[in-house]
Amino acid sequence: MVDDWIKEIKARIDPEQLGMILVHNGIVRASSKDGKHVRGMMLSFDKQKLDSCVSEFKRRDGIEDIRVWINQGTLNVGDDIMYVLVAGRFRTDVMPVLQELLSIIKKEIVKEEDVHPYE
Repeated sequence: MVDDWIKEIKARIDPEQLGMILVHNGIVRASSKDGKHVRGMMLSFDKQKLDSCVSEFKRRDGIEDIRVWINQGTLNVGDDIMYVLVAGRFRTDVMPVLQELLSIIKKEIVKEEDVHPYE
């Protein structure tokens, strides 16, 4: 999926405007934020809110494209949670957008619930 995104972006965007493509791949860890062992998570997200957020970030100066895929349902340790790709002119454009977008996705768009052993 990510390889296809990158190929599409490179083929479509003027090379004068494309200097960085940054990708985040979130993965289900074997432990929760508080250090307890987990066997996975339940994940859901608000697609409408995600689409609106991505549209807003795409309008930022120096940003050429943003792609987001979020897994949902019951996820096991090692499963991909999400891919977030930000493409743009300079790293000074791309890196802050990726960081801010990820924070919003984690705080406002996705709902995660750890699945502990023996549940």
